[in-house]
Amino acid sequence: MTVDNIWEQILDYSHRANPYPLYAELRRTPVAMLQDGAYVASGYAEIAALLHDPRVSSDFSHNPVAAAAAAGENGDGPGMSPTFLSMDPPDHDKFRRITMRHFGPPTTPGRVAGMEPRMTDIVTDLIDKMEGRTVDIVDELAYPLPVTIICELLGVAPGDEHRFRAWVEVALQSTDPGLDPETQQKKRAEAGKELRAFMEELVEAHRQSPGNDLLSALATDDGPEGRMPADQLVSTGLLLLIAGHETTVNLISNGILTLLRHPHELRRLRNDPDLAIPMVEELLRYEPPVHFIPFRTALDDIDIGGTTITAGSSITLLLAAGNRDPAHVADPDVFIPERRDNQHLGFGGGIHLCFGAPLARLEAQTALTAFARRLENPRLVEDPPSYRPSPFLRGPSHLPIDIDGVVARR
Repeated sequence: MTVDNIWEQILDYSHRANPYPLYAELRRTPVAMLQDGAYVASGYAEIAALLHDPRVSSDFSHNPVAAAAAAGENGDGPGMSPTFLSMDPPDHDKFRRITMRHFGPPTTPGRVAGMEPRMTDIVTDLIDKMEGRTVDIVDELAYPLPVTIICELLGVAPGDEHRFRAWVEVALQSTDPGLDPETQQKKRAEAGKELRAFMEELVEAHRQSPGNDLLSALATDDGPEGRMPADQLVSTGLLLLIAGHETTVNLISNGILTLLRHPHELRRLRNDPDLAIPMVEELLRYEPPVHFIPFRTALDDIDIGGTTITAGSSITLLLAAGNRDPAHVADPDVFIPERRDNQHLGFGGGIHLCFGAPLARLEAQTALTAFARRLENPRLVEDPPSYRPSPFLRGPSHLPIDIDGVVARR
């Protein structure tokens, strides 16, 4: 089987439920060139090296295919300024620092940790509504928790998440490789226009009447590096809004699916809530929410993995394949919650290490612990469940389970 044939199968929706055997075949050539001249990296060591290599650019201006294909994604839609996600140093470093000033250490160390009681309240209320019936984990737990938290962090008014959910779904649908390019672009343009208008309205409202939220802080920031330009603030706000919940939806739903497939580990978590911390790390390795990072570009020839990536070439980093590389981790296809020294690629790596990783970890730990302790006899209705169309943001579109009841809140 050729590398191109393997890659085509990975992108094919029919393999979405279990792409891992294909990843194993691809890893035989840890850095491979496709017929169109692009490269795919699937070995852990090679991916980790490329994530830290300054000769690998995230700037879409170096990659015309990326600029067209990513329009509408992650806030970089038609007419939108790029975010730090698609920048290289020094611009990346500057705008990431400006954003981080109001999100985490050292300037705002308690913002994420301070949300933990609110997360617990949200999860408690969501589970209280579940009775002895069929429950869709995606719609009733995995989605409402992170979307509520990111909306409260950004200062989105209660109820407004219903306005943008459909637009975000359209934007993500546009990443389906099964769609023709014209349809993809149409969906991106449609979603990008609506999302931009939504965020422009929100930013202006927070600038005029700031509160204690993250978006107000960014809109009125007069810190040492100056205020973020208005158009870039709109793009960054959309990046935080979309990335701040979409990947966590997958993390939680993939995690619950994995626990239901491993009932012994579910019982262990029920009896030992502290297991949630290493368990989430193992989930990020074993069933990560983001399977690959596309559209990196080689700025120079790069010799790696027995291959020379030629300057100007597009690179895709297949994180989920690297996470199960037997050259890096023992028993890679076995779910081991207490795995020691768990160095995974679940949040990427290098300068673009996931900005919201601390928030996602805490949300997943909270949701999985409550699921294990409060739902009586949960069991899958179908396995595998239906999956979302995106091959790189991989997770169930719905996850129906049957339960016998709900344990009273403690």
